[in-house]
Amino acid sequence: MIVISPAKRLTERVSENSLKLTTPYFKKEADQLAKELALMSSQELSSMMHVSEGIAQLNSTRYKNWNKGTGSEKRAIFQFEGDVFKHLNVGQFNDQQINYMNENLRILSGIYGLLRPSDEMSPYRLEMGTKHSFNGSKNLYEFWGDKIAKKINEELESSFLFNLASEEYFSSISKYVDAKNTINFRFLSKSGGKERVVGVIAKRARGEMARFLIENEIQTTKGIEKFSSMGFKFKDFSNNCFTFVSS
Repeated sequence: MIVISPAKRLTERVSENSLKLTTPYFKKEADQLAKELALMSSQELSSMMHVSEGIAQLNSTRYKNWNKGTGSEKRAIFQFEGDVFKHLNVGQFNDQQINYMNENLRILSGIYGLLRPSDEMSPYRLEMGTKHSFNGSKNLYEFWGDKIAKKINEELESSFLFNLASEEYFSSISKYVDAKNTINFRFLSKSGGKERVVGVIAKRARGEMARFLIENEIQTTKGIEKFSSMGFKFKDFSNNCFTFVSS
């Protein structure tokens, strides 16, 4: 199974893909959080989320109209529009790849906990690391506890968990998943003789890697070293972490 982070940017463009709509695992919890957020003013949301008044107002409207969305595209995978999703490029997948993706890719979410690509999603903005008390919990990590990881472990059984999520999101499950079966990835850029992580490039590379794993239906560590998108080359695999470097 592959886990990725959500994106802040969303689109309302409708995909013609026939992927069947499903109900999120934790819809009840998402509705509960949305109800709580709907009671906040746009100024309070702006302060809590550290966003502009315009973005806060947009999300205030979203929460007040939760489950009443007018957008035609409901499926989560086709709504997210950040760098990871642009490079995952689901629009180019054939039916077999779409079905494989839906079985093997999960999106970690602050409000939904865990999303399948096909899950019905109301547009939202809520980062997992948001510093705010929700439903008596001191933050979203405490709110979700081990719920997300339990669902992942249930679906994962004994296979590998490919972590292509950010630290902010993977921290919501890291304490509760088996580290021995978790495969991590580092994407380093070489500049001036030094190798370092460049945030935007690493995000794009995570999307490319997710695509590579799906297209090749990779379930073990075998074959991952052949990844070469965006000029990346395999460097090493140690402590359950693949490192790739681009020049």
